Amino acid sequence: MMVIPCENPLLFSLVTALVMSSTQSLADKIVIAHRGASGYFPEHTLEAKAMAYGMGAHYIEQDVVMTKDDHLIVLHDITLDRTTDVDEQYPNRARNDGRFYAIDFTLEEIRGLKASEGFRIENGEKVQGYSNRFPMGSSFFRVPTLEEEIQLIQGMNKSTGKDIGIYPEIKKTRVSS
Repeated sequence: MMVIPCENPLLFSLVTALVMSSTQSLADKIVIAHRGASGYFPEHTLEAKAMAYGMGAHYIEQDVVMTKDDHLIVLHDITLDRTTDVDEQYPNRARNDGRFYAIDFTLEEIRGLKASEGFRIENGEKVQGYSNRFPMGSSFFRVPTLEEEIQLIQGMNKSTGKDIGIYPEIKKTRVSS
């Protein structure tokens, strides 16, 4: 063991206390699964939330957005066009800025959308953030409701005896066109 001489015992005590408290805080970290396990499944899908649960998250985060008919859905953006096929199913419903806002669609309309990996538009083409995982337009992912996510997490808590929490974030809906 190497001993470092310290002429100021107060400074030594302070540094020692700081090191010990930061070591303790590392052991007390809380894991919040932002958008679920979005490194493994498309963000905010029930599959991503189940994976985050299985990976040991303490809390699972939900970004909450309202629909036109006052239902709460779980979607990171207030728009649908970065993670769904809304532009293909409702091409004439974009606002003047070219975006498709969740508040302009009913829950039934949103339920008919295919959710996918997040993507961006380059040269008029959709380019997925994770191009090697799930093909664009896979029909098995969808936008969940907040109620569905709560039921999923509560059901897994009952099945496992754990007490994993939810961590909702309410998104401000852009109302003006």
